[in-house]
This record gives sequence, C-alpha cells and structure tokens, in this order.
Amino acid sequence: MSDQDNDQIQQRRRHLEEIAALGHPGYPVRFDRTHTISAVVEQYADRAGKRDGEELEAVNAELRGAEGGRLRIAGRILTQRLMGKAAFAHLSDGLHRLQVYVRKNDLGEEGWALYSKLDLGDWIGVEGFLFVTKTGELSVHVEKIEFLAKALLPMPDKYHGVQDKELRYRRRYVDLIASSAVAERLPGELTSREVFERRARIIRLIRRYFDERGYVEVETPMLSPLATGAAARPFVTHHNALDMELYARVAPELYLKRLIVGGFERVYELNRNFRNEGLSIRHNPEFTMLEWYQAYSDYRDLMDLTEELVKGLVDEVCGTRRVVYQEHVINFDHWERLTMREAVLRYWSDDGTRPTLEGLMNRADLEAAAAALDLDYDPKSNDGQLLGAIFEHVVEPHLIHPTFITEFPTELSPLSKQKPDDPRFVERFELFVASMEIANAFSELNDPDEQRRRFEQQMLQRERGDDEAMVMDEDYIRALSYGMPPTAGEGLGIDRLVMLLANQRSIRDVILFPHMRHEK
Repeated sequence: MSDQDNDQIQQRRRHLEEIAALGHPGYPVRFDRTHTISAVVEQYADRAGKRDGEELEAVNAELRGAEGGRLRIAGRILTQRLMGKAAFAHLSDGLHRLQVYVRKNDLGEEGWALYSKLDLGDWIGVEGFLFVTKTGELSVHVEKIEFLAKALLPMPDKYHGVQDKELRYRRRYVDLIASSAVAERLPGELTSREVFERRARIIRLIRRYFDERGYVEVETPMLSPLATGAAARPFVTHHNALDMELYARVAPELYLKRLIVGGFERVYELNRNFRNEGLSIRHNPEFTMLEWYQAYSDYRDLMDLTEELVKGLVDEVCGTRRVVYQEHVINFDHWERLTMREAVLRYWSDDGTRPTLEGLMNRADLEAAAAALDLDYDPKSNDGQLLGAIFEHVVEPHLIHPTFITEFPTELSPLSKQKPDDPRFVERFELFVASMEIANAFSELNDPDEQRRRFEQQMLQRERGDDEAMVMDEDYIRALSYGMPPTAGEGLGIDRLVMLLANQRSIRDVILFPHMRHEK
C-alpha cells in the first residue's frame, strides 16, 4: 500500500483542506515567538511538582504574572488528549516538550474548530500564560492558536521510536522526530538528537584546543588531479572544462605538508575524506577527519598531544574518565604504548607456536606464524604487509583501553621517516580504543630523494595489482625539494571518536545521512 492510499494520510489531507476552508493559510510564512519551548522548560522547571491548595495558587499566581502575563511558543504536536470541550497536548521543539491546555471557551468556536482538525505531528503556535496543573506539570493555558504546518504522514511510535535501523539511517528526519517524542529509554541512553549535538560539541572543543595552541585552520582541495595522501581506492570524476580526471580526496596530507614547506608551522583541517571502499559498522565512504601538522616535532610529541586532547574531550563531554562503550568500560586514565611486534607477542595464545621478536621480521618465521593462525594472506605480500596482517588478526580485538601501537614496518608507511637505529621500521603510531583505530601519526619523511624511492616502491605494488597503493606525486617531491623542517603529522577519525564518546555501535549512528544502497 502506498502512502497515498493510507487511510490516515487521506484523513490528514482532508483536515488540511478543512483548515483552509476555515480561513487559515495552509502553510503560513512565519510565527513570532517570545520564547522557545526549551527556554521555558529550562527557566521554569523548578516550578513544576505536585502541590495543593494555597501553595499551588501561589505558584500559579507567580507564573500568571511571569513574562508580562503572556508568552508565544511554537512546536510539533507529540501527544493529544481530548476531554469534551477541553484538551491537553504536548508540543516539542526537538529538545524539550511542554504541555498546553486548550479550552473551547477560551478559543471560541473558530479556534476550537481549528484545534479539532489538528493531528499528531502538526506544527502550531500558541499564545497564553504559564501555570502548573494539579498533577504538577508545567503547562501553557492557551488563549489563541495558529496553524503552522500539517504532517501529512503519521508520526513514529511515541514509546519506542523508530526501531528499524535501515529506516533510521535512510530517513534521518523521521529518526529525529522520534527521538524528540520517545517516552522510554535506558538510563544514560542518548537520543539521536543528543548524539548529533554531542558530535557538534566535540568538534567545537577540538577547534578550541588547536586554536588556543597556535594552529591555523586551513582548507585544502576536495578534488585533486592525483589520489594521494593515503593508501586507498579513490572516487574518480571528470572535469569537463579542463577535460581531465579528478579524484575525491582520500586524505589532505600532502597538501597540508606543502603548507609546512611554505612556512606555516602549525596547521589543522577538519573536513571530509572519500574512499571507494566497503561499508561496515566502522566504515562509510564519506567520513570526517581531523588532520594536523606541527613543525620541529616528531611522533612522540604527537602521542603526548593526542593523549592530552582525548583526555580533555572525555572530561568535557563525558564528565568521567571511565567511559561506557557497548559491553566495555574504557579507562581513559590507562594509556599504553607497545610496538607492533611486542603487541603480537603479548596477545598470541600460549599454544607453543608463539614466534620470537626478531622472527616477526623474518620471512620464514612470518609465514610459519601465518600458518599457525590459519591466516589467509596474499603470498605476494612483503614482510611488512604480512606482519600487519598478523597484527590485525592477533592483536586488534584486545585493544580496548587506549593503546598506542608503534614501530610499523617501512613497507606499510610510504610517507613516514625511518627509525635511525633500525630502518626496517618507521617512526609511526596508531591509536586504538575499543578495538578501533582512532588515529594514525608519524614523523614525516622530508627527504625528497627517499620520498621518490618510496613512491616508486608503491608504484611497483600497484603494477602487481594493489589498487590501493599510492601513485607518484611529482609536485609533492618538488615541494619537499624546497626543504621541509622536521615535522610530525596526525589524522584522527572524528566519526569513530564520536562513536566512543556517545556510546554508538555503528558509524551510521553518528553520521546524519550515511550512504545507503538503493531503497528497494
């Protein structure tokens, strides 16, 4: 059955026609409020509560005189309860709800006729005065009502909201309506509206953190002639006027480092990246990244900065360092630093097959370790790629509390500076929390000749079929040839960070309009 065939929808359309017949514009252009519903609730919440006799009369006398005796509010109708020639309803502005009391004697015949044509979900404006009911609920005694917009489609269930996750993601507007109307939720559970307000707050706090430390916020191209800055499969498009292919950026890294070459010492960017890869509870093709670069620093400086940044966000947003995330309680006072090989040895099961530390960079030992794990891997992979695959299999599920993983193989890090005492590895870390990679950082490679050699290695991997390997970027090498000071840079995934601090299992729960397959 289509929406147009639904009896409820047909009735709502009839009500809209009848409202127009009463002389009310179907969709008026404005309504002048004196207050938002949230402002009224927050200002007068302490007046609510059950009282009797003289105490109730005194509170209502005070409220009757508040705001000059009159106020005008507007909102969506969430509930209605008709009692003969009077009615109660709740209006919502998306954050708070406020009860309104309507009587035929106050509205008159025309106003009451209008009220009788209203449906759940309609938008109205009312004028009246505040009072507290005998049951103790803060309310508005309505003396005038204005119709603002008709909800032609029925509202979600007020007690349980939208239970179909597919519908929540595909029709976020319905999910947000439901989150303002839902009457039942678990202690500490955030509504969808609250999740996205928390996300906005996290981003504001991040900007404040970097602005206060002398970083300059910049913007770099979203479309570029090369898909560089990360090992990922790009989206490609064609620019007609220039007659050239352009790529939606996979990372802003190389542009940001060009700015360091140009003389900026501290820069950051909060913006979108695009990767033409799979969907999962942790992956969306379009996602938000924070990237920053700091001259005269190395990856150890950024570990300290990252810990300070995240702890500050946890304090501000959650109010406690022990944060509930799904089935875990994450202790943000407990941070650990392990090399990739140390982590593999720590979490390898005690079954007699544990490799040695040095063996984890020896081809024969790596293949034996992969066989012991029954790990499916590409035989053409290099030693670093094989160690990375073993790490993902053995270690990542165990990294619940904040953990910096360091000492990545050079083959996995084409833009990172090698360790002076062991060039098999680079000065890099990834931060893991709740088994998710949250951030990736390294001491930036600033030797143009070595950078060219690394790009050439990546091109060889691409020729062998790795379509996520990087491509040669001659202009970036030219930029490095002008000289870049010692620099450290980092990328931090905003969506996954919000997942953690808002206790949301899927990345789709923290993106307002996640990408979806076509609706069937």
